[in-house]
Amino acid sequence: MKKILIILIAVVVIGYLIFSASYFRGMSRNRICEKFSVVIADSVRYRFVSAQDIVNLVKRYDLDPVGKTFGEINTLAIRDTILTNRLVKSAEVFTTPGGAVLASVYQRKPVLRVISDVKGNFYVDDECRIMPVSGTFTVYVPVATGVIDEEFARGRLYDFALFLHAHPYWDAWVEQIVVRKNREVELIPRAGDFRIIIGRLDDYQAKLDKFARFVDKGLNVVGWNRYSAINLKYDNQVVCTKK
Repeated sequence: MKKILIILIAVVVIGYLIFSASYFRGMSRNRICEKFSVVIADSVRYRFVSAQDIVNLVKRYDLDPVGKTFGEINTLAIRDTILTNRLVKSAEVFTTPGGAVLASVYQRKPVLRVISDVKGNFYVDDECRIMPVSGTFTVYVPVATGVIDEEFARGRLYDFALFLHAHPYWDAWVEQIVVRKNREVELIPRAGDFRIIIGRLDDYQAKLDKFARFVDKGLNVVGWNRYSAINLKYDNQVVCTKK
């Protein structure tokens, strides 16, 4: 008898829980969304997109959740629409107990800016993907100019930009990366009125080390305004062009 009573109580409790879940789920689905909030999670460092940009984008596709019941709101559609903005890396959209829909947005992170004679202006981001520039915000990253296609930008140039990021000394030295037709590279330094000719982006770390030794034993001795070009292309030598 006692065992039957326990089974009956368990059945009643389970039935109540199922009823409650269904009832409150129905109430939740019929509840009206009162607010749509957007948080740009990394806005302290990057400002490529604003919360208002995201709100406007969602409204443009008639997905604004405000005033709709939660049963009518498609959070996946809102997320996919936000991801159509090519400055957005990822997004999460969910409902809150307070009767709102919240979108948490992460922006793409540029590693290199390219001003190309053949492909226009663009960034390469930290996932090695092409990223458009923003008309409202720029970020400090190495700048490459000249004859640059997307393949070269996402290949050797990208690797070189990562090297500069990892070595603040060289990152501070290099103001501009210039790419010629044959994919040979010249660097415009922040200090000194001369060009540093790297040539092909092979063994660039060894070439830069050679330049550092030349600065210590050469430029610091003869002066920084003596040469118009410093050529590091050749093994075991530095070829300088006088002004």
